[in-house]
Amino acid sequence: MAGMEDDESHAQPPGRLSVFYYGAGHMLNDITAACWFTYLLLFLTDIGLSHRDAAVVMLSGQVADGLATVFSGELIDRFGHFKIWHASGSILVAVSFSSVFGGCLPCKIFSSDSSALETIGYSIFAAIFNVGWAATQVSHMSMINCITLHSTSRVVLASCRNAFTMVANLSLYAVAIVVFTVTKYRWIAYLSIFIGCCFVLIFLLGTKEPRLKFSAHGSCNARISWTYWFKKVLYYQVALVYVLTRLVVNVSQAYLAFFVINDLRMAQSAKALVPAIIYICSFIISIIFQEIAWTSRRLKAYYSAGAIIWMFCGAGIFLLPYNLSGLMYIIAIFIGIANALMMVTGVSMQSVLVGEDLNGCAFVCGSLSFLDKISCGIALYILQSYQSSAPRTEGNLSSDVFISITRFGFGLVPAFCSLLGAATTYTMEFPAYASKPLVEPLLE
Repeated sequence: MAGMEDDESHAQPPGRLSVFYYGAGHMLNDITAACWFTYLLLFLTDIGLSHRDAAVVMLSGQVADGLATVFSGELIDRFGHFKIWHASGSILVAVSFSSVFGGCLPCKIFSSDSSALETIGYSIFAAIFNVGWAATQVSHMSMINCITLHSTSRVVLASCRNAFTMVANLSLYAVAIVVFTVTKYRWIAYLSIFIGCCFVLIFLLGTKEPRLKFSAHGSCNARISWTYWFKKVLYYQVALVYVLTRLVVNVSQAYLAFFVINDLRMAQSAKALVPAIIYICSFIISIIFQEIAWTSRRLKAYYSAGAIIWMFCGAGIFLLPYNLSGLMYIIAIFIGIANALMMVTGVSMQSVLVGEDLNGCAFVCGSLSFLDKISCGIALYILQSYQSSAPRTEGNLSSDVFISITRFGFGLVPAFCSLLGAATTYTMEFPAYASKPLVEPLLE
């Protein structure tokens, strides 16, 4: 009887408060990730590391993150306890992240200013930070599939999660506007950790531990083999779409600050104002998404719409002359809309893939995150390797449009990934149950 009641409760849409508590759980990860992708390369080059060494630090973190996601996913599928993994990862993130922006600890210990030692020192803490980040991400993302069995309600949870991502980023840029005028990067890290930890406590106190036992294939102990997913064409399609979507968001975020300052020669405050516009627009779209009844056709259509918008934005970024830099604020609006369209639907496609195969949901999230982290790390390393360290001056300009690696990273790479993502989405065939809209109210 208890099992039947559990099944019925998981078949019902979650309440608004439950959705809110769940969404708050990724705030620490989101705000530190925003700081990581937006300011890490800028910070490392500001303190004297070469572009290649800065890329090595980021790549070390991405590789550690990728490996940790697979490891975490396997253990979560075996033993469950999402909240324990989430709390442990959050503690590791909070402790290690301040050291990423807090100075080179090995350099202080050995009293050396060697660039090699600096690179190693920052790489170590970058790796530790990303291990904790991965444990929190996989546990939180895979919880979606165990909180409810409604495919549309899963989109609601993913949408709320994305909305809190926007809140996290807006919080970061609000802090950054002040910090860049009065103090150093480390205070961005400290304040980010404090804000994120407050929301982690809300999540841990307000969210119940999901029970990982609603697999369509058997009991709670019946784990699903990795080969089960590798035999599904949809797994590879969803994986490719997710990786391309993360490349769009992360690579563009990493080069945004470089672009507005170095290429468009905008004021220092633009490093915070332009991203803030992007995230405000993404936040609004994510909130709207919570009131839509979703089907597989709508997922594909909305994702494709976001990809098309990004392609136009990418072309505009690549061709935008510095004397029309004010247009960047308009482009930022459309980037924010496109990011929300692609991220919410891209993440929700994972839930469609998982369906009711809950005893493999953490592996799906972990394996896709592994591909995401490695691909982003490699992409940023390659771009940074070709990044010129020479300052941009009037004497080395041949036109108003300065074609730099930054323009490729912020404009062409996201546009090309969006094109591939839209093409892959077009070929997807979702299960029949995912084509039916939710009849009940979306939220209680």
